[in-house]
Amino acid sequence: MVGTDLRGSNNLLSVEDSLEELRTLAATAGLEIVGEMTQKLNHIESDTFIGHGKVEELKTWQIELNADIILFDDELSPRHQRNLERELGEEVRVLDRTALILDIFAQHAHTREGSLQVELAQYEYRLPRLTRQWTHLARQAGGGSARGGAAGVGLRGPGETQLEVDRRQIRERITFLKTELESVRQHRQQYRAQRRRAQVPVVSIVGYTNAGKSSLLNALVEVAGLKQTVPVLAEDKLFATLDPTTRRVRLPGGKKALFTDTVGFIQKLPTQLVAAFRATLEEIGEADLLLHIVDLTHPNAIEQAKAVEQTLAALEVTGIPIVVALNKIDRLANDQLDALTSQHFPHSVPISALKQMNLDKLLALVEHELYEHLSPVQVRLPYRRSDLVALFHDNGRVDAEGYSEKWITITGRLPARWLAAFRAYVVKQN
Repeated sequence: MVGTDLRGSNNLLSVEDSLEELRTLAATAGLEIVGEMTQKLNHIESDTFIGHGKVEELKTWQIELNADIILFDDELSPRHQRNLERELGEEVRVLDRTALILDIFAQHAHTREGSLQVELAQYEYRLPRLTRQWTHLARQAGGGSARGGAAGVGLRGPGETQLEVDRRQIRERITFLKTELESVRQHRQQYRAQRRRAQVPVVSIVGYTNAGKSSLLNALVEVAGLKQTVPVLAEDKLFATLDPTTRRVRLPGGKKALFTDTVGFIQKLPTQLVAAFRATLEEIGEADLLLHIVDLTHPNAIEQAKAVEQTLAALEVTGIPIVVALNKIDRLANDQLDALTSQHFPHSVPISALKQMNLDKLLALVEHELYEHLSPVQVRLPYRRSDLVALFHDNGRVDAEGYSEKWITITGRLPARWLAAFRAYVVKQN
Protein backbone atom coordinates (compact mmCIF):
# COMPACT_ATOMS: atom_id res chain seq x y z
CA MET A 1 0.00 0.00 0.00
CA VAL A 2 1.16 3.51 -0.81
CA GLY A 3 -0.24 6.55 0.97
CA THR A 4 0.56 10.22 0.54
CA ASP A 5 0.29 13.23 2.80
CA LEU A 6 -0.38 16.00 0.30
CA ARG A 7 0.07 19.54 1.55
CA GLY A 8 -3.13 21.54 1.32
CA SER A 9 -5.39 18.51 0.82
CA ASN A 10 -8.79 18.51 2.52
CA ASN A 11 -8.66 14.87 3.61
CA LEU A 12 -10.44 14.34 6.91
CA LEU A 13 -8.31 11.36 7.97
CA SER A 14 -4.58 11.32 8.60
CA VAL A 15 -2.50 9.31 6.13
CA GLU A 16 -2.08 6.59 8.76
CA ASP A 17 -5.82 6.32 9.43
CA SER A 18 -6.61 6.45 5.72
CA LEU A 19 -4.20 3.58 5.07
CA GLU A 20 -5.81 1.58 7.86
CA GLU A 21 -9.16 2.07 6.13
CA LEU A 22 -7.56 1.02 2.83
CA ARG A 23 -6.25 -2.11 4.56
CA THR A 24 -9.82 -2.99 5.57
CA LEU A 25 -11.04 -2.36 2.03
CA ALA A 26 -8.30 -4.62 0.69
CA ALA A 27 -9.26 -7.39 3.10
CA THR A 28 -12.90 -7.07 2.01
CA ALA A 29 -11.76 -7.50 -1.62
CA GLY A 30 -9.66 -10.56 -0.75
CA LEU A 31 -6.19 -9.03 -0.81
CA GLU A 32 -3.41 -9.68 1.70
CA ILE A 33 -1.34 -6.61 2.57
CA VAL A 34 2.37 -7.33 2.93
CA GLY A 35 3.68 -3.80 3.49
CA GLU A 36 3.01 -0.08 3.28
CA MET A 37 4.89 3.13 2.61
CA THR A 38 4.03 6.80 2.82
CA GLN A 39 5.39 10.03 1.38
CA LYS A 40 4.80 13.68 2.17
CA LEU A 41 4.18 15.67 -0.99
CA ASN A 42 4.14 19.39 -1.66
CA HIS A 43 2.55 18.63 -5.02
CA ILE A 44 1.59 15.63 -7.15
CA GLU A 45 4.25 14.59 -9.66
CA SER A 46 2.87 14.89 -13.18
CA ASP A 47 4.40 11.58 -14.37
CA THR A 48 4.23 9.17 -11.45
CA PHE A 49 2.11 10.82 -8.72
CA ILE A 50 4.84 10.18 -6.10
CA GLY A 51 8.41 11.42 -6.39
CA HIS A 52 10.84 9.66 -8.73
CA GLY A 53 13.09 8.69 -5.84
CA LYS A 54 10.12 7.13 -4.10
CA VAL A 55 9.32 5.19 -7.28
CA GLU A 56 12.80 3.65 -7.18
CA GLU A 57 12.31 2.78 -3.52
CA LEU A 58 8.94 1.26 -4.42
CA LYS A 59 10.54 -0.93 -7.11
CA THR A 60 13.07 -2.30 -4.62
CA TRP A 61 10.39 -2.76 -1.98
CA GLN A 62 8.12 -4.63 -4.42
CA ILE A 63 10.88 -7.06 -5.39
CA GLU A 64 11.85 -7.74 -1.77
CA LEU A 65 8.24 -8.40 -0.72
CA ASN A 66 7.35 -10.20 -3.96
CA ALA A 67 4.17 -8.13 -4.20
CA ASP A 68 1.80 -8.76 -7.11
CA ILE A 69 -0.21 -5.56 -6.67
CA ILE A 70 0.77 -2.03 -5.68
CA LEU A 71 -2.25 -0.33 -4.14
CA PHE A 72 -2.44 3.47 -3.94
CA ASP A 73 -4.70 5.19 -1.43
CA ASP A 74 -5.47 8.00 -3.87
CA GLU A 75 -7.08 7.96 -7.29
CA LEU A 76 -4.44 7.81 -10.01
CA SER A 77 -4.86 9.41 -13.40
CA PRO A 78 -4.49 7.12 -16.46
CA ARG A 79 -1.10 8.77 -17.09
CA HIS A 80 0.10 8.05 -13.55
CA GLN A 81 -1.06 4.45 -13.77
CA ARG A 82 0.56 3.78 -17.16
CA ASN A 83 3.89 5.30 -16.11
CA LEU A 84 3.97 3.45 -12.79
CA GLU A 85 3.18 0.14 -14.52
CA ARG A 86 5.95 0.84 -17.02
CA GLU A 87 8.41 1.53 -14.19
CA LEU A 88 7.41 -1.50 -12.13
CA GLY A 89 7.12 -4.01 -14.97
CA GLU A 90 4.34 -5.94 -16.70
CA GLU A 91 3.97 -8.52 -13.95
CA VAL A 92 2.98 -5.90 -11.36
CA ARG A 93 -0.51 -4.42 -11.25
CA VAL A 94 -0.99 -0.85 -10.05
CA LEU A 95 -4.41 -0.20 -8.55
CA ASP A 96 -5.86 2.80 -6.76
CA ARG A 97 -8.55 3.20 -4.11
CA THR A 98 -11.22 3.77 -6.76
CA ALA A 99 -10.48 0.49 -8.58
CA LEU A 100 -10.56 -1.35 -5.25
CA ILE A 101 -13.93 0.11 -4.24
CA LEU A 102 -15.36 -0.66 -7.67
CA ASP A 103 -14.23 -4.27 -7.28
CA ILE A 104 -15.94 -4.55 -3.88
CA PHE A 105 -19.11 -3.12 -5.39
CA ALA A 106 -18.92 -5.71 -8.19
CA GLN A 107 -18.81 -8.47 -5.57
CA HIS A 108 -21.81 -7.10 -3.66
CA ALA A 109 -24.14 -6.11 -6.51
CA HIS A 110 -26.92 -8.70 -6.39
CA THR A 111 -29.77 -6.98 -8.22
CA ARG A 112 -30.03 -5.99 -11.87
CA GLU A 113 -30.04 -2.31 -10.92
CA GLY A 114 -26.94 -2.67 -8.75
CA SER A 115 -25.12 -4.62 -11.46
CA LEU A 116 -25.96 -1.99 -14.09
CA GLN A 117 -24.69 0.79 -11.85
CA VAL A 118 -21.44 -0.98 -11.02
CA GLU A 119 -20.80 -1.94 -14.63
CA LEU A 120 -21.29 1.65 -15.78
CA ALA A 121 -18.92 2.95 -13.11
CA GLN A 122 -16.30 0.36 -14.04
CA TYR A 123 -16.44 1.08 -17.76
CA GLU A 124 -16.20 4.84 -17.25
CA TYR A 125 -13.24 4.31 -14.96
CA ARG A 126 -11.50 1.84 -17.28
CA LEU A 127 -12.12 3.42 -20.65
CA PRO A 128 -9.28 5.97 -20.44
CA ARG A 129 -7.07 3.25 -18.92
CA LEU A 130 -7.74 0.63 -21.60
CA THR A 131 -4.32 -0.54 -22.80
CA ARG A 132 -2.74 -3.76 -23.95
CA GLN A 133 -1.67 -4.44 -20.41
CA TRP A 134 -5.28 -4.32 -19.16
CA THR A 135 -6.29 -6.84 -21.86
CA HIS A 136 -3.35 -9.09 -21.02
CA LEU A 137 -4.21 -8.99 -17.31
CA ALA A 138 -7.89 -9.65 -18.00
CA ARG A 139 -6.94 -12.86 -19.82
CA GLN A 140 -4.76 -13.90 -16.89
CA ALA A 141 -7.39 -13.22 -14.24
CA GLY A 142 -10.44 -14.30 -16.19
CA GLY A 143 -12.22 -11.03 -15.53
CA GLY A 144 -15.74 -12.09 -14.52
CA SER A 145 -17.27 -11.31 -11.16
CA ALA A 146 -17.79 -14.96 -10.31
CA ARG A 147 -14.05 -15.48 -9.98
CA GLY A 148 -13.01 -14.90 -6.39
CA GLY A 149 -9.77 -14.20 -4.56
CA ALA A 150 -7.00 -11.67 -5.11
CA ALA A 151 -6.50 -12.67 -8.76
CA GLY A 152 -9.67 -10.89 -9.80
CA VAL A 153 -9.27 -7.68 -7.77
CA GLY A 154 -9.42 -4.64 -10.01
CA LEU A 155 -10.64 -6.68 -12.97
CA ARG A 156 -13.93 -8.06 -11.71
CA GLY A 157 -17.18 -7.16 -13.44
CA PRO A 158 -17.46 -6.68 -17.19
CA GLY A 159 -15.07 -9.58 -17.98
CA GLU A 160 -12.42 -10.20 -20.60
CA THR A 161 -14.65 -10.09 -23.68
CA GLN A 162 -15.69 -6.52 -22.94
CA LEU A 163 -12.18 -5.45 -22.01
CA GLU A 164 -10.85 -6.71 -25.31
CA VAL A 165 -13.26 -4.80 -27.53
CA ASP A 166 -12.28 -1.41 -28.87
CA ARG A 167 -13.18 1.91 -27.34
CA ARG A 168 -16.07 2.50 -29.74
CA GLN A 169 -17.86 -0.64 -28.57
CA ILE A 170 -17.24 0.23 -24.94
CA ARG A 171 -18.71 3.69 -25.48
CA GLU A 172 -21.75 2.05 -27.06
CA ARG A 173 -22.07 -0.15 -23.98
CA ILE A 174 -21.82 2.91 -21.72
CA THR A 175 -24.59 4.59 -23.70
CA PHE A 176 -26.76 1.50 -23.36
CA LEU A 177 -26.16 1.30 -19.60
CA LYS A 178 -27.03 4.97 -19.15
CA THR A 179 -30.27 4.43 -21.06
CA GLU A 180 -31.16 1.45 -18.89
CA LEU A 181 -30.37 3.36 -15.70
CA GLU A 182 -32.45 6.32 -16.85
CA SER A 183 -35.35 3.89 -17.12
CA VAL A 184 -34.60 2.75 -13.55
CA ARG A 185 -34.50 6.39 -12.47
CA GLN A 186 -37.90 7.12 -14.01
CA HIS A 187 -39.34 4.02 -12.35
CA ARG A 188 -38.03 5.20 -8.99
CA GLN A 189 -39.56 8.62 -9.56
CA GLN A 190 -42.95 7.03 -10.26
CA TYR A 191 -42.59 4.89 -7.13
CA ARG A 192 -41.76 7.96 -5.05
CA ALA A 193 -44.81 9.77 -6.48
CA GLN A 194 -46.99 6.82 -5.42
CA ARG A 195 -45.55 6.97 -1.92
CA ARG A 196 -46.27 10.70 -1.71
CA ARG A 197 -49.87 10.13 -2.80
CA ALA A 198 -50.17 7.45 -0.11
CA GLN A 199 -48.88 10.06 2.38
CA VAL A 200 -46.39 7.65 3.94
CA PRO A 201 -43.23 9.52 5.01
CA VAL A 202 -39.83 8.19 3.95
CA VAL A 203 -36.78 8.06 6.22
CA SER A 204 -33.41 7.44 4.54
CA ILE A 205 -30.75 5.85 6.73
CA VAL A 206 -27.36 7.34 5.85
CA GLY A 207 -23.93 6.88 7.36
CA TYR A 208 -20.37 5.83 6.85
CA THR A 209 -19.87 2.33 5.51
CA ASN A 210 -20.09 -0.32 8.23
CA ALA A 211 -21.67 2.06 10.75
CA GLY A 212 -24.53 -0.38 11.33
CA LYS A 213 -27.28 0.90 8.99
CA SER A 214 -28.54 -2.55 8.00
CA SER A 215 -28.46 -3.81 11.59
CA LEU A 216 -30.45 -0.75 12.66
CA LEU A 217 -33.09 -1.30 9.98
CA ASN A 218 -33.52 -4.94 11.03
CA ALA A 219 -33.76 -3.91 14.69
CA LEU A 220 -36.32 -1.16 14.01
CA VAL A 221 -38.57 -3.58 12.14
CA GLU A 222 -38.31 -6.10 14.99
CA VAL A 223 -38.94 -3.51 17.71
CA ALA A 224 -41.97 -2.22 15.81
CA GLY A 225 -43.40 -5.74 15.83
CA LEU A 226 -43.64 -5.97 12.05
CA LYS A 227 -42.73 -9.05 10.06
CA GLN A 228 -40.12 -9.05 7.32
CA THR A 229 -39.70 -12.13 5.18
CA VAL A 230 -36.00 -11.55 4.51
CA PRO A 231 -33.86 -9.56 6.98
CA VAL A 232 -31.48 -7.02 5.48
CA LEU A 233 -27.96 -8.43 5.11
CA ALA A 234 -25.78 -7.12 7.96
CA GLU A 235 -22.10 -8.04 7.93
CA ASP A 236 -18.99 -6.65 9.59
CA LYS A 237 -17.58 -5.66 6.21
CA LEU A 238 -17.26 -2.43 4.29
CA PHE A 239 -20.03 -1.99 1.69
CA ALA A 240 -21.85 -5.18 2.72
CA THR A 241 -25.04 -3.42 1.59
CA LEU A 242 -25.12 -2.08 -1.95
CA ASP A 243 -28.69 -2.42 -3.17
CA PRO A 244 -31.18 -0.16 -1.33
CA THR A 245 -33.77 -1.87 0.84
CA THR A 246 -37.01 -0.38 2.17
CA ARG A 247 -39.01 -1.59 5.16
CA ARG A 248 -42.24 -0.31 6.72
CA VAL A 249 -41.87 0.60 10.41
CA ARG A 250 -44.61 1.47 12.92
CA LEU A 251 -43.89 4.62 14.91
CA PRO A 252 -44.82 4.92 18.62
CA GLY A 253 -48.00 6.90 17.90
CA GLY A 254 -49.29 4.23 15.54
CA LYS A 255 -48.38 5.98 12.30
CA LYS A 256 -46.06 4.22 9.83
CA ALA A 257 -43.01 5.31 7.90
CA LEU A 258 -40.83 3.76 5.23
CA PHE A 259 -37.19 3.36 6.26
CA THR A 260 -34.68 2.93 3.44
CA ASP A 261 -31.19 1.49 3.89
CA THR A 262 -28.81 2.48 1.10
CA VAL A 263 -25.11 2.29 0.24
CA GLY A 264 -22.70 3.58 2.85
CA PHE A 265 -20.47 6.60 2.31
CA ILE A 266 -16.70 6.74 2.54
CA GLN A 267 -14.02 9.41 2.31
CA LYS A 268 -12.64 9.96 -1.20
CA LEU A 269 -15.86 8.52 -2.66
CA PRO A 270 -15.12 7.82 -6.34
CA THR A 271 -16.82 10.28 -8.68
CA GLN A 272 -17.75 7.41 -11.01
CA LEU A 273 -19.82 5.84 -8.25
CA VAL A 274 -21.68 9.07 -7.49
CA ALA A 275 -22.58 9.46 -11.17
CA ALA A 276 -23.50 5.82 -11.77
CA PHE A 277 -25.55 5.54 -8.58
CA ARG A 278 -27.52 8.72 -9.24
CA ALA A 279 -30.85 6.86 -9.38
CA THR A 280 -30.16 5.24 -6.00
CA LEU A 281 -28.74 8.33 -4.32
CA GLU A 282 -31.75 10.38 -5.42
CA GLU A 283 -33.69 8.35 -2.85
CA ILE A 284 -31.75 10.22 -0.18
CA GLY A 285 -32.52 13.64 -1.66
CA GLU A 286 -36.24 12.87 -1.87
CA ALA A 287 -36.58 11.62 1.71
CA ASP A 288 -38.71 13.39 4.31
CA LEU A 289 -36.07 12.78 7.00
CA LEU A 290 -32.46 11.59 7.13
CA LEU A 291 -31.41 9.23 9.91
CA HIS A 292 -27.63 9.62 10.18
CA ILE A 293 -26.12 6.67 12.03
CA VAL A 294 -22.61 7.04 13.48
CA ASP A 295 -20.41 4.23 14.80
CA LEU A 296 -19.45 5.90 18.06
CA THR A 297 -16.82 3.25 18.87
CA HIS A 298 -14.75 3.96 15.77
CA PRO A 299 -11.58 5.97 16.53
CA ASN A 300 -12.44 8.27 13.62
CA ALA A 301 -16.15 8.60 14.37
CA ILE A 302 -16.06 12.41 14.23
CA GLU A 303 -14.19 12.46 10.91
CA GLN A 304 -16.52 9.83 9.47
CA ALA A 305 -19.55 11.89 10.44
CA LYS A 306 -18.00 14.91 8.72
CA ALA A 307 -17.32 12.80 5.61
CA VAL A 308 -21.02 11.89 5.48
CA GLU A 309 -21.98 15.56 5.81
CA GLN A 310 -19.56 16.49 3.01
CA THR A 311 -20.97 13.75 0.76
CA LEU A 312 -24.53 14.93 1.38
CA ALA A 313 -23.46 18.47 0.49
CA ALA A 314 -21.76 17.20 -2.69
CA LEU A 315 -25.00 15.43 -3.61
CA GLU A 316 -26.81 18.73 -3.00
CA VAL A 317 -28.97 17.14 -0.31
CA THR A 318 -30.01 20.19 1.68
CA GLY A 319 -33.01 21.35 3.64
CA ILE A 320 -33.95 17.86 4.88
CA PRO A 321 -34.26 17.39 8.67
CA ILE A 322 -31.63 15.07 10.16
CA VAL A 323 -31.76 12.86 13.23
CA VAL A 324 -28.39 11.56 14.45
CA ALA A 325 -28.19 8.09 16.02
CA LEU A 326 -24.97 7.16 17.83
CA ASN A 327 -24.61 3.40 17.43
CA LYS A 328 -22.81 0.68 19.42
CA ILE A 329 -23.06 2.38 22.83
CA ASP A 330 -23.11 -1.07 24.42
CA ARG A 331 -19.34 -1.12 23.84
CA LEU A 332 -18.68 2.18 25.63
CA ALA A 333 -18.43 3.14 29.28
CA ASN A 334 -20.85 5.84 30.46
CA ASP A 335 -18.12 8.47 30.89
CA GLN A 336 -16.86 7.89 27.33
CA LEU A 337 -20.38 8.19 25.97
CA ASP A 338 -21.09 11.39 27.91
CA ALA A 339 -17.85 13.00 26.77
CA LEU A 340 -18.42 12.24 23.09
CA THR A 341 -22.08 13.22 23.00
CA SER A 342 -21.75 16.46 24.94
CA GLN A 343 -18.72 17.68 22.98
CA HIS A 344 -19.36 16.48 19.43
CA PHE A 345 -22.93 15.17 19.10
CA PRO A 346 -25.09 17.21 21.50
CA HIS A 347 -28.40 16.70 19.64
CA SER A 348 -28.41 12.95 19.12
CA VAL A 349 -29.81 9.66 20.39
CA PRO A 350 -27.32 7.08 21.74
CA ILE A 351 -28.43 3.59 20.65
CA SER A 352 -27.30 0.03 20.16
CA ALA A 353 -28.82 -1.64 17.11
CA LEU A 354 -27.38 -4.98 18.19
CA LYS A 355 -28.77 -4.84 21.75
CA GLN A 356 -31.85 -2.83 20.70
CA MET A 357 -31.08 -0.12 23.26
CA ASN A 358 -32.95 3.22 23.12
CA LEU A 359 -34.66 2.38 19.83
CA ASP A 360 -37.98 3.50 21.33
CA LYS A 361 -36.44 6.93 21.99
CA LEU A 362 -35.05 7.05 18.47
CA LEU A 363 -38.43 6.24 16.89
CA ALA A 364 -40.13 8.79 19.15
CA LEU A 365 -37.71 11.49 17.95
CA VAL A 366 -38.23 10.46 14.32
CA GLU A 367 -42.00 10.71 14.80
CA HIS A 368 -41.65 14.11 16.48
CA GLU A 369 -39.54 15.45 13.61
CA LEU A 370 -41.89 14.07 10.98
CA TYR A 371 -45.21 15.08 12.50
CA GLU A 372 -44.78 17.61 15.28
CA HIS A 373 -41.66 19.70 14.82
CA LEU A 374 -42.44 22.57 12.45
CA SER A 375 -39.69 23.85 10.14
CA PRO A 376 -39.74 27.50 8.99
CA VAL A 377 -40.23 27.73 5.23
CA GLN A 378 -41.32 30.14 2.53
CA VAL A 379 -42.83 28.79 -0.69
CA ARG A 380 -43.97 30.35 -3.94
CA LEU A 381 -46.81 28.32 -5.45
CA PRO A 382 -48.39 28.69 -8.88
CA TYR A 383 -52.16 29.07 -8.82
CA ARG A 384 -52.58 25.65 -10.45
CA ARG A 385 -51.17 24.06 -7.25
CA SER A 386 -54.18 24.89 -5.11
CA ASP A 387 -53.77 21.39 -3.65
CA LEU A 388 -50.47 22.42 -2.04
CA VAL A 389 -52.01 25.67 -0.77
CA ALA A 390 -54.68 23.60 0.97
CA LEU A 391 -52.06 21.13 2.21
CA PHE A 392 -50.04 23.94 3.82
CA HIS A 393 -53.14 25.36 5.54
CA ASP A 394 -54.32 21.93 6.74
CA ASN A 395 -51.00 20.58 8.04
CA GLY A 396 -48.81 23.59 8.75
CA ARG A 397 -48.97 27.02 10.30
CA VAL A 398 -49.34 30.01 7.96
CA ASP A 399 -47.72 33.22 9.20
CA ALA A 400 -48.15 35.29 6.05
CA GLU A 401 -49.71 34.87 2.63
CA GLY A 402 -49.22 37.10 -0.42
CA TYR A 403 -50.66 37.13 -3.92
CA SER A 404 -49.18 38.25 -7.23
CA GLU A 405 -50.16 37.80 -10.85
CA LYS A 406 -48.62 34.31 -11.07
CA TRP A 407 -47.87 33.18 -7.53
CA ILE A 408 -49.16 32.66 -4.03
CA THR A 409 -46.33 33.20 -1.55
CA ILE A 410 -46.79 31.50 1.81
CA THR A 411 -44.50 32.01 4.79
CA GLY A 412 -44.94 29.72 7.76
CA ARG A 413 -43.99 26.38 9.25
CA LEU A 414 -44.45 22.81 8.08
CA PRO A 415 -43.89 19.36 9.59
CA ALA A 416 -40.84 17.64 8.09
CA ARG A 417 -42.90 14.96 6.39
CA TRP A 418 -44.52 17.57 4.11
CA LEU A 419 -41.40 19.49 3.10
CA ALA A 420 -40.63 17.14 0.19
CA ALA A 421 -43.99 17.93 -1.44
CA PHE A 422 -43.05 21.64 -1.54
CA ARG A 423 -39.35 21.25 -2.41
CA ALA A 424 -39.70 22.49 -6.01
CA TYR A 425 -41.34 25.71 -4.79
CA VAL A 426 -39.21 26.64 -1.77
CA VAL A 427 -37.92 30.22 -1.75
CA LYS A 428 -36.31 30.16 1.67
CA GLN A 429 -35.89 27.51 4.35
CA ASN A 430 -34.14 27.84 7.71
